[in-house]
Amino acid sequence: MPRPKDDFEELYPCDFYTPDELLDEDMMYSVYEIARLLQGLEVDAEIDEGVEDILLDWAIPWIMRNSEQLAIAEPPSDEEPGYYGLKSDSAEE
Repeated sequence: MPRPKDDFEELYPCDFYTPDELLDEDMMYSVYEIARLLQGLEVDAEIDEGVEDILLDWAIPWIMRNSEQLAIAEPPSDEEPGYYGLKSDSAEE
């Protein structure tokens, strides 16, 4: 159910990092690592599976929204996710 804004003590801007602010130019990241970075966590931070699922709800749309600035690499195996990084001159258009 929607709630009135007055029910909340404080409201915050819904700002997200840009790919350049979030990702290292020379690195590729899994969606799980991007999810952690978007929350200010280290890429290898230990988190509960339920929390990880919630973080993925933020990361997947962020990747889609910023896809023009990102490059993707095939996963190392069928059991692993793909990897995303900043698009560079060497990435195919």
